[in-house]
Amino acid sequence: MIDCARYRRSMMTDPNDSDPQLREYQRSCHECGLFTERLLDFESRLDRALRVAVPVPADAATRADSGGRTVVPLRAASQPVSRSASLGKGWLAIAASVLVAFGVAGALWLSASGPTLAADVVTHMAGEPEAWRRTDVPVPAGALQDVLRDSHLRLAAGAGMVSYASSCRFRGHQVPHLVIQTASGPVTVMVLVHDRVPKSVWFDEQGYRGVIVPVAGHGSLAVLTRGTAADLSAIEHIAARVQDSIVWTG
Repeated sequence: MIDCARYRRSMMTDPNDSDPQLREYQRSCHECGLFTERLLDFESRLDRALRVAVPVPADAATRADSGGRTVVPLRAASQPVSRSASLGKGWLAIAASVLVAFGVAGALWLSASGPTLAADVVTHMAGEPEAWRRTDVPVPAGALQDVLRDSHLRLAAGAGMVSYASSCRFRGHQVPHLVIQTASGPVTVMVLVHDRVPKSVWFDEQGYRGVIVPVAGHGSLAVLTRGTAADLSAIEHIAARVQDSIVWTG
């Protein structure tokens, strides 16, 4: 099954992949369509950067093209320019163009990382099914603080009742995995201080729906529910409430 993460990984590997399933998914997903446009624009910029011509030395006045015709370079037709100056300017142009191209590549990598991060969050959920039970028993304050301490934060009362708290290994780091009881049922919150997204990333797959929101200076926050008990606007409200309740201690 194709989702945003798989589609974008495929496009980063080969933006000209003609797989009909990928093309159909591109047409059905507005965000992935925009991603593809940016990727193809980057490919074009990179191609132009690598094709920047080094100015031809004055002594190379003519050359023959593929059809045997004699071509006079524009540089040769004007006043002579020293070989070292020409080469220097040419390589500066190449360097500048390549730097611009890699800047675009970095932005594309960030926009592709969001759906991949969401897929990893959903996969992680399958490993802790016991966290989803409804309960009115809160995690002891001391145990909750132990889980949050390494991420340099604490939760104010406005976040809601935390019924589950665990420090989980995720993408090579220990991160807080919390469950907050709400009127719509249990909601999982993962504080991802080592993973950032440029903007909110929504997902609805494998029985989970939620959002990953950027947290300025502190990575991101993943908030998700299981099933369809909560609509997306409710999830967005919960994410905002939890984010407002976080007190960063370092």
